[in-house]
Amino acid sequence: MLDPLILLALAAVGMLAGFVDAIAGGGGMIALPALLSAGLPPVAALATNKLQSVFGTGMAALTYWRRGFVSLKALVPAIALTYAGALAGALVVKQIDVSLLDVAVPVALIGIALYFLFAPNLSDADKAARLPFGLFVPVMGMAIGFYDGIFGPGTGSFLTIGFVMLFGLGLTRASGNTKILNLVSNLAALTIFIPAGDVVWPAAIAMAAGQVVGGYIGARTGIRYGARIIRPLVVVVSIALALRLLFF
Repeated sequence: MLDPLILLALAAVGMLAGFVDAIAGGGGMIALPALLSAGLPPVAALATNKLQSVFGTGMAALTYWRRGFVSLKALVPAIALTYAGALAGALVVKQIDVSLLDVAVPVALIGIALYFLFAPNLSDADKAARLPFGLFVPVMGMAIGFYDGIFGPGTGSFLTIGFVMLFGLGLTRASGNTKILNLVSNLAALTIFIPAGDVVWPAAIAMAAGQVVGGYIGARTGIRYGARIIRPLVVVVSIALALRLLFF
């Protein structure tokens, strides 16, 4: 049984994680170490993190959608394939060697940070797409969903840069679409974690309460300030995630 003060602290961490995640992704970088510090075993911490993050991601996704930055109809095929990819990744994670990702993912995250830092034309304005949205967003969703199922860190950053670079979305619309697919991939992982009894529910509920508040404030902040806040936060989160994966 977790101490009430620990649960209160986890709720505060959940709010901060939800705020950051709603704008740039990477909230798990804040939430997961907090759960481990509270004494949860690694698998329980991973499962609890997935559940609590669903609430913040869900609130952010709802806020972006209600403000008109997401078309759910256009994302239906991507939602289905993202779920399938993430579920497949969670099912096969124990049968494949993911050690290569320990180096490959930080390198990719640093590349994303450099792109967002130096690309001259990143803004909230949509641009010409390099690939057809309806045909290739489901492919991207399935591939990154599979990655999220087997490893996970940086999923939001990878989705955001995909929406920007490949499909021409402005940063605010890219963030909104990212939240939808990230929510779906987290739900797929919970399809495995919840029946297995891996979720520590008191911690998940406490953090979920904070996530709802943080996710709403973060999404509203992202919508209000757009590229001015999304761009620097993606850079900071991507670099911080890369350093954590490389050195901690």
